[in-house]
Amino acid sequence: MLVVEPSIDMGVAAASSCELDGVERIVAIGDVHGAYDRLVEILRTAELVDAGLRWSGGKSHLVQLGDVVDRGPDSRQALDLLRRLDREAAAEGGAVHLLLGNHEVMRMLGDLRFVTPGEYQAFVTPQSAETRRAFVQATKAEEVAAPLGMAELRLAFGPDGEYGKWLRELDTVVKINGVVFLHGGVSPGVANLSCEAINSTVRQELTSDLDKTLGAPLASLAAREDGPLWYRGLATEPDSFTQPVAQILEQQGARAMVIGHTVIPGGRIRVRFGGKLVQIDTGMQPAYVPGGRASALEIRGETFTAIYQDRRDVLVGEPAEAAPVPTAR
Repeated sequence: MLVVEPSIDMGVAAASSCELDGVERIVAIGDVHGAYDRLVEILRTAELVDAGLRWSGGKSHLVQLGDVVDRGPDSRQALDLLRRLDREAAAEGGAVHLLLGNHEVMRMLGDLRFVTPGEYQAFVTPQSAETRRAFVQATKAEEVAAPLGMAELRLAFGPDGEYGKWLRELDTVVKINGVVFLHGGVSPGVANLSCEAINSTVRQELTSDLDKTLGAPLASLAAREDGPLWYRGLATEPDSFTQPVAQILEQQGARAMVIGHTVIPGGRIRVRFGGKLVQIDTGMQPAYVPGGRASALEIRGETFTAIYQDRRDVLVGEPAEAAPVPTAR
């Protein structure tokens, strides 16, 4: 059994808006990729929503690590559900931390390579044929390459669109109880940046500096290979990478890190580097990852537990007595 030693005082107040302490229960969920039904399944299993899909997690904090969109048909439904739960959790004394993934950033930068037909269909209206004609004329695109709903989707994820405006307000990284949560991972080249610096830089690159980012995306923190949304090293480096991981965590003032982005073979949450890293992308979208499954990671104090529809596995720490979900006062 692996044990993570705390490196900070859990009673210390937050140093910034992206650093929180004293949270009793954290539940993290990885890449959704349009798998709305499986997202609902794991939210219910983790006792975060009731039968009517209303927030029932009380003061729990849900962290969703991005990549809600692309590869699956029901990403709009998933985004709408998470956005509503964000409001409901806050009203109950809990929180939903919706973080950006690289696929949200791709969508905001106009890269639609992984959009599925169902995702376009979710934006179709009775005026879509007319809208498509206007889009083809304005962009000189080929009409056969512009499915119905494509123009509406592009606008919706643009800087002033319903989803684009909202997504540009989201964070890239959050640290709760000394655990860093983000999509890809903190690389050695980014380890000296605080969560506040990472969040503000990515937000600026997607808003006021958007034209600059579009001109040279690989030079931006939001899209560079070792950036927090794209880095895969923590998932792919050999076990001998333990010391660099310890150094990254020390620079981050953190005791552990939780990431998504890289699918884990076998569809089970994976612990690496002596409990310092937890990977939670278990391939929720079946069309993309045959054999994958929905999962969630629960953190209570020093105990990290993998939650699946059919079982719970303690990964780090010691099994605790069954504890009720914290409720609002």
